[in-house]
Amino acid sequence: MKLINMLAAAAAGFCVLISSAAFADTIKVTDVAGREVEVDVPVKHVILGEGRQIYFVGALDKDEPFKRVVGWRDDLAKADPESYAAYLAKYPDIAKLPTFGGMKEGTFDIEQAVALKPDVMLLNIDAKTATEEAGYIEKLEKVGIPLVYVDFREKPMENTEPSMRIIGKLFGKEEKAEEFIQFRADSIVKVTVTLAKADPKKPLVFVERAGGYSEDCCMSFGNENFGRMVEFAGGVNMAKDIIPGTFGTVNPEQVIASNPDQIIITGGNWEGYVPGGAWVGVGYGADEKEAQLKLEALTKRPAFTGVKAVKDGNVHAIWHQFYNNPYQFVAIQQMAKWLHPDLFKDLDPEATFKELHERFLPLPYKSGYFVSLNVSQ
Repeated sequence: MKLINMLAAAAAGFCVLISSAAFADTIKVTDVAGREVEVDVPVKHVILGEGRQIYFVGALDKDEPFKRVVGWRDDLAKADPESYAAYLAKYPDIAKLPTFGGMKEGTFDIEQAVALKPDVMLLNIDAKTATEEAGYIEKLEKVGIPLVYVDFREKPMENTEPSMRIIGKLFGKEEKAEEFIQFRADSIVKVTVTLAKADPKKPLVFVERAGGYSEDCCMSFGNENFGRMVEFAGGVNMAKDIIPGTFGTVNPEQVIASNPDQIIITGGNWEGYVPGGAWVGVGYGADEKEAQLKLEALTKRPAFTGVKAVKDGNVHAIWHQFYNNPYQFVAIQQMAKWLHPDLFKDLDPEATFKELHERFLPLPYKSGYFVSLNVSQ
């Protein structure tokens, strides 16, 4: 009888293996770095190379955004503390998730990653150079962990759609990924079609990256990321011919000499990085009155002396993390409304962001992502 039971148990286990194999499929995906990577899908265990990757993971796994996550980088709590707190309140077990240091800092722990037995590791393309120099790809391959690059930061207007499709394939959520991509495209078209028909004069826009994060001025964007989003929104990015890459710096004299019509400053609650800093704390459920006061204080800096945008009150702040997630279309709508208020008086970026949350995201929507010194906007 004992032997019969043992044989039955073995047979049951064999059936489970067959069943698992039947539902698993090894596919090749081409990541945004052009690498062909073999992965068993749908993946069940994922390491997020950056905590903020939950922005797009949550859009595909709305009901259980952390069900596949076995480890993640420890940046979300500092870079976006309000969102982290909201996730923690709803999913308290994330406090127990193993955390990693960054590839670029050289603090990623290979042994820890192996112990978590992930099916794949997702990494942002901006960490590619550091990853290659440290030999992480080869080390991970030797222990059977495929690494896939995605990108929502270096060239988000080019790589957001392919990145979402890659994650959709890995998760077995292709249909949901396409639904998200279509919503994004439709939201951008509401801006671009109107601009194409009206052909308005384009204001000169200076986008300051993380204004007030440090005493130095002024970090900005070249012809990508927020710089490119400004162009989609019907503006001319002041720094596109000054900064050759995605990110860079312009000096205060260049801002004054350019005399921009509009100034947009990216901000967030960076108390974890720069306690008591002059940054504008826009974000999930932020205090908009406090953010507006801090925004006004930034206009007193030498770089903005006598600038037209300041004189006219056309100075705005927008959530910095739009630069690193697939929600850029909300930022494009909001910037279009600032740059062309008459043309887009019926456009409602808040409603767009709220619909995004309701249809795709695990958290309920809370305002606080945008403030302006122009009271009419």
